[in-house]
Amino acid sequence: MMNEKNTTPLSNQGGARSASRLGAVQALYQMEINDELARNIIIEFIDHRLGKIIEDDHYADADKDFFSDVVMGVEERMQDIDALVAESLSENWTLDRIEPVARGILRAGVYELMARPDVPTSVIINEYVDVAKAFFDDSKPGFINGVLDKISKNIRA
Repeated sequence: MMNEKNTTPLSNQGGARSASRLGAVQALYQMEINDELARNIIIEFIDHRLGKIIEDDHYADADKDFFSDVVMGVEERMQDIDALVAESLSENWTLDRIEPVARGILRAGVYELMARPDVPTSVIINEYVDVAKAFFDDSKPGFINGVLDKISKNIRA
């Protein structure tokens, strides 16, 4: 898939929500790259990826409702989410400069911060930093942490 580190796409570590978050980031990436609608990607992931074995990689079972909520929620609130991310970046950075997978991680994390008060802020940030670590060996997990932390202080104050 789009994994930068050649690790298993969805590991068995973590729970169903962790698998949902990782799957949601992959779905958001696919939506952006292929210019597809969330509902089509959600169906594809639920029917053919989440909980399946693909090319010897086992995709962990995910909370399908949670997965769907994150993917649909990002699509529905993309303008608001992107505005929050753009405001949190340093002045020489734009949203377009962020690599697509990292952009998907930020979008999913911001959506949860905005729309999922049932999930503690620290859980959201830690989970998406872990997602970033699944894809990147560089400084992106720290970047994700910083941006989500800054946004969380503005919308969950």
